[in-house]
Amino acid sequence: MYKNYKHLVLATFLLSILVVGLGAYTRLSDAGLGCPDWPGCYGFLTVPKHEADLAHVEQTYPDMMFEKAKAWKEMIHRYFAGTLGLLILALFIVALIKRQHPVMPVKLSFLLLVLVVFQAVLGMWTVTMNLQPLIVMGHLLGGFSILSLITLLYLRLTAKPITGGDAAARRYFTLSLVGLVVLIMQIALGGWLAANYAAPHCNGLPLCSYGQPFSLSSVFQLPLEHSTYEYGVLSQQARMSIHLLHRIWALVTCVVLALIMWRIYSRAISKKIKQCCVAVLVALLCQICLGLAVVHWHFPLAVALAHNLMAAILLLTVVRLCFYLKART
Repeated sequence: MYKNYKHLVLATFLLSILVVGLGAYTRLSDAGLGCPDWPGCYGFLTVPKHEADLAHVEQTYPDMMFEKAKAWKEMIHRYFAGTLGLLILALFIVALIKRQHPVMPVKLSFLLLVLVVFQAVLGMWTVTMNLQPLIVMGHLLGGFSILSLITLLYLRLTAKPITGGDAAARRYFTLSLVGLVVLIMQIALGGWLAANYAAPHCNGLPLCSYGQPFSLSSVFQLPLEHSTYEYGVLSQQARMSIHLLHRIWALVTCVVLALIMWRIYSRAISKKIKQCCVAVLVALLCQICLGLAVVHWHFPLAVALAHNLMAAILLLTVVRLCFYLKART
């Protein structure tokens, strides 16, 4: 049973990566309102296709433009997200039944279940509040949080203690948490950028080619009382400032993570800790290259999607390092 549970956690982990990717694809392809209701689509469990169903859609949603391709993107994301929720429920039920097992993670699986329920609520609000930016950003962070917790769950079940420990590296656990917090802030800024459709509003490298001044106050402006937030409602200056701040903090993140990884790598004794540091640096380098490529090639969908997924991978490499520094040294 324990071995099967580990396989179930691994399957859940792989599905969570797919769900994060599908969510990013849905958002980047402007399909977030492909279905204006929740959990169905125009009142149906699947995308309407029959003439009678389409006539019902026109009558019920006269102000909405039905786009079949966008609706399918949204519903496929929901189907996979719903399956992920069921798998997480199964993880909790099995852990609860087998809670007498010394390493069965009941608390962590319960936290995952609570988080996925809240994530479903955020998904509903994303649609019913017409892509309100704060909700969209929260939904993105929720997906990354679920992915991180599943990673921790899998590591707890499979990771082996480092032979002999590594007291020299353990003292840098707090420092690794600093790097994690800085990275999470950068991911949140990326979510805020995406939620406000600010990506195309800052061309050129390293600074924006537009002549408008940077305005920090406009970055955290919360747009309210709009009928829809699709395609963004903030001013050009605000969106340019959001994008530019994302770039500035990206530089801060790169410097902080690089310095922390060098510090831990140079002090660590175990090969596992050194490998974790190298993994963070490789993922960081890939993310930098993808970020530059996104701007250079004017935000192509495939590269932007890769940039989102690499952010998730970078986060997981830092989470993995924190885990080994805390729990396995």
